[in-house]
Amino acid sequence: MENKKKIYKIEEGKKVCGVCGGLAEYFNIDPVIIRVIWGIAAFLYGTGIIAYFVCAFVFPKKSEVE
Repeated sequence: MENKKKIYKIEEGKKVCGVCGGLAEYFNIDPVIIRVIWGIAAFLYGTGIIAYFVCAFVFPKKSEVE
């Protein structure tokens, strides 16, 4: 059986909704890097804020995926 990577929000260690932590686990990088990128995007016309809350609404929780 094939293990496919799934994207989700983390529940442990989250700062706001867990989106950045989930993306960091998906891409296997440090969550701080994702948070910095998202912060920069937030200052660029507010697209980061909108995208974050869309992801927070759409992504399932880690416990729902496993």
